[in-house]
Amino acid sequence: MVKNVVDVVFGGVTYWMFGYALSFGEDPGNNWFFGWGEFFVDASVESMGQKFTTFIFQMSFATTATTIVSGAMAERTKLTSYIVFSLFNTIIYCIPAHWVWGRKGFLYEMGVIDIAGVGPVHLLGGVTGLIATVLLRPRIGRFEEGKPPPPMGCPTNVMLGMFMLWWGWLGFNCGSTFGIRGGKWKLAARSAVATILSSMGGGLTSLTLTFIICNKKFDIGDIVNGVLGALVAVTGMCALAHPWEAMVIGMIAGIMTTFTTRLVERLRIDDPVGVVPVHLVCGLWGLLAPAFFVE
Repeated sequence: MVKNVVDVVFGGVTYWMFGYALSFGEDPGNNWFFGWGEFFVDASVESMGQKFTTFIFQMSFATTATTIVSGAMAERTKLTSYIVFSLFNTIIYCIPAHWVWGRKGFLYEMGVIDIAGVGPVHLLGGVTGLIATVLLRPRIGRFEEGKPPPPMGCPTNVMLGMFMLWWGWLGFNCGSTFGIRGGKWKLAARSAVATILSSMGGGLTSLTLTFIICNKKFDIGDIVNGVLGALVAVTGMCALAHPWEAMVIGMIAGIMTTFTTRLVERLRIDDPVGVVPVHLVCGLWGLLAPAFFVE
C-alpha cells in the first residue's frame, strides 16, 4: 500500500515536472520519438480546461503503469529503492505514450489504435514487471524442490481487489473517450458495454478451464486473472468494439491467462500478482486485436 502512495507522490511529481512534456509537449523540439515543451505543466485561463483535464487523466495512467510493476516486485524491494524506480519509471512510460498518442509519435502516424492505454500502460508495465521479477529472483521458499508452491495468502482480499478494479475499469475506459458531450457519450456507452462483456468472456473461459484443469475445483487466482486479463485486452479498442467482438476478445484473454500462469510457474518465475499473464500477454493481445476486428 505504501508503494502505491509512492507511485502517486513521486511518480506524480515527476510527471508534472517533465513526464507530460515528454508525452504531449508540442514545442519545436517535438519529434517522432518524444515530445518536448510544457515542462512543469501550467496553462492560461483560455486553455486550462482541456490541458488540465488531459494532464490529470494521463497522470493516472502514468502512476498505474508503475503500480503494475510494484506487484511483480512484492516482498523483494526496499522502499528506498522502489522510490528511485518510481522516479525513473515516469520516463519509461512517457516516451512510449508519445509514440501512441503524441501528434508526431511514429505509431500515432502509422494509425495504431490504442484508446485507453493497452500498450503504454499494460504491455509496458507487464514487460517492466517481468524484467524486475527475473532480476530480483524468487522469494525465499517460493519454489522449494519437491514441494508444491504455497497457496494464496488471502483469497477474500484478492476477490475484493478484483471487484474494485472491475468497477474502476469503467472509469478508465469510458474516461478515455474524453467527454460525454457532442456525441462522445455514445462512445463512452459503447466502452462501458465492451468493458463489461469482455470481462464476462474472460471470467467465463477462465472459470471453465480451471474447473477442468483442477479436477472439478475452482482456482481463485485463475478466475481473477481471467477477468482482469480480459479487461486489459479490450482496453485498446473499447470505444470501437461491438459487443460480440468484446466477448471474443475477453474469452481469448481468459484462455491466455490460464495457460500463461502455469507456464510462468513452470519457468520458476515468481510473479505474485500475475503481471505477466494479465498485463504482458493480454496487453500484447489487446494491442493486436484492433487489426482483426476494427473496420
